[in-house]
Amino acid sequence: MIAFVRGQVATVGLTSAVVEVGGVGLELLCTPGTLATLRPGQSTTLPTSMVVREDSLTLFGFLDDDERSTFELVQTASGVGPKLAQAMVAVLSPEDLRTAVAHEDVKTLTRVPGIGQKGAQRIILELRDRIGAPTGVPSGSPATAAAQADWRGQVQQGLVGLGWSVKEADRAVETVAVTVDDTSGDAPDVGALLRAALRTLSKA
Repeated sequence: MIAFVRGQVATVGLTSAVVEVGGVGLELLCTPGTLATLRPGQSTTLPTSMVVREDSLTLFGFLDDDERSTFELVQTASGVGPKLAQAMVAVLSPEDLRTAVAHEDVKTLTRVPGIGQKGAQRIILELRDRIGAPTGVPSGSPATAAAQADWRGQVQQGLVGLGWSVKEADRAVETVAVTVDDTSGDAPDVGALLRAALRTLSKA
């Protein structure tokens, strides 16, 4: 198993990034929130999880070990594969997910594309004794100011990468834009804005 990747970011796309390690470019599938923290030419260290199939080896990259552990744990629930697990950590932070499972919050879980009411109930039933109790730590991982400078483009690209149309993504961006204080001087939290935009689309 490849536990983490450390190297220089070669490229950043809508759904993945390529990190050069020892002269080899490794493609990592990442959530939009993770991709928003990466810039070509910069060094990075990303925890990873490898999914092995008969015809493929897929490497997923994450912001931190907690996100990776959550990604791997939710796949132990019936009907949750790597793609749905990645969508879960894209929409909900690990702490948000622990809180939703602990409180049997079906509504929060169904915000994730691909999870219906029955699926959410099954996930709660199968994970509530294993996912752990909420820690009370605020959700959302802060990215650097440089990574968040163009938050509108990053959120829009992230939504498109998750399967929404450009029109839908633009509408969601405008909806969450009203919550951003452009005069504060602080860089917006792209991960939090992305999750907020996904929630508006899920309600539509």
